[in-house]
Amino acid sequence: MATQQLDNLLEQIRRCEICKDHLPLGPRPVIQAASSAGMMIVGQAPGTRVHETGIPWNDPSGDRLRSWLDLDRTTFYDPKQIAIMPMGLCYPGKGKSGDLPPRQECAPQWHPLVWPLLPNIGMTLLVGQYAQQWYLKDKPKTLTETVRAWRQWAPKYIPMPHPSPRNIRWLKDNPWFEEEVVPFIREYVHQHLKGTRG
Repeated sequence: MATQQLDNLLEQIRRCEICKDHLPLGPRPVIQAASSAGMMIVGQAPGTRVHETGIPWNDPSGDRLRSWLDLDRTTFYDPKQIAIMPMGLCYPGKGKSGDLPPRQECAPQWHPLVWPLLPNIGMTLLVGQYAQQWYLKDKPKTLTETVRAWRQWAPKYIPMPHPSPRNIRWLKDNPWFEEEVVPFIREYVHQHLKGTRG
């Protein structure tokens, strides 16, 4: 029953056009989910490559994210194991310094409907400030402070920096993330997800 409900909801989401007038490339909602999924990844919004392919995290940022998780593409893209639901489901367009923020219509419209149909999620990765602002109450002001306080919400929520190549400097300045947080996430992955690593 829940599986059919989720399938119906995903079909509805993929037809969504609530903010089509604001999308330079038109609507193409990107989401991945199944009722058996054990991990959720909440990111920002698709980039142009993801928009073109319809495959979430299908870019260099996704390569680094999969490296952090120690997962191959087959397992990462298995909706029965990993759900992926960005804050904005469609590519929002270009801004002065990168992509625009996720459209504000998406999360309030769809996130509350999806969550009740995913009863097996044990860990949710909150990738970037927009996901963290939405899901974490009383969080510190900056992304660095929020990620540093990750134990406060673990294992339910894990705040993370975006794995974008633009964040190489942040990762170099904050080596504790890959020394402390990434191993904790991998331990969950190894215990709860099946499939080939690496």
